Amino acid sequence: MTDKAALYDVIRKPIITEKSTMASEANAVVFEVAIDANKPLIKEAVETLFGVKVKAVNTSVTKGKQKRFRGQLGRRADVKKAYVTLEEGNTIDVTTGL
Repeated sequence: MTDKAALYDVIRKPIITEKSTMASEANAVVFEVAIDANKPLIKEAVETLFGVKVKAVNTSVTKGKQKRFRGQLGRRADVKKAYVTLEEGNTIDVTTGL
């Protein structure tokens, strides 16, 4: 069991897009998570912080793009997303925040 302060570091923020809104109709929520977080840790964090039962967790990593700003070459950071499917009867209102 991980302490609650460390669990806040796992879940960065909810992602609110058209695609994530459609996923919420299928009882799923999309979060941006720490790049080193694994599925069991994400499941524990969501269950502890929101008081819901998680059915499944799927993750994807979006690699950061190279960008040029005022002649300087830079790179955006990699982003890891977690698609969390909840058990029937459980919901998370992402508009209220953590």
